[in-house]
Amino acid sequence: MSAIPLTVRGAERLKQELHRLKTVERPAVVNAIAEARAQGDLSENAEYDAARERQGFIEGRIAEIEGTLSNAHLIDPTTLDTDGRAVFGATVEIEELESGERVTYQIVGDAEADIKSNLISVSSPVARALIGKSEGDVVEVQAPSGVREYEVIGVRYI
Repeated sequence: MSAIPLTVRGAERLKQELHRLKTVERPAVVNAIAEARAQGDLSENAEYDAARERQGFIEGRIAEIEGTLSNAHLIDPTTLDTDGRAVFGATVEIEELESGERVTYQIVGDAEADIKSNLISVSSPVARALIGKSEGDVVEVQAPSGVREYEVIGVRYI
């Protein structure tokens, strides 16, 4: 398996989630299964089925996180020296030229992308357009509603 790029902060979040899954979620679902078993007939026991399904999800997520962390290539944005260009790990503030709306994104790996937290995947159209750009550059991004133009307002490495 190839290396998975992760920021240091993203790796830490995954480690915290893994710890929570192993120390809180896994024991809780084991207890729920034990309680459901104690009720007797498992063939029509909805609590047992739900607990087993939850256990499958938790075990799958644990395996996924462990696989990601074992193949991670950690990148610390604070140590980057890229002359103000947007690269993996950079935090980029952009302004849509048409509406004047400003937004700040951090360019991260696929495993840690979360648009609600303004963490965009390096493979997303916006991030691909921003890579290599500097403050003052204008980029075009192909969106479902058509081409949108953004100006790079600032690039930080935090």
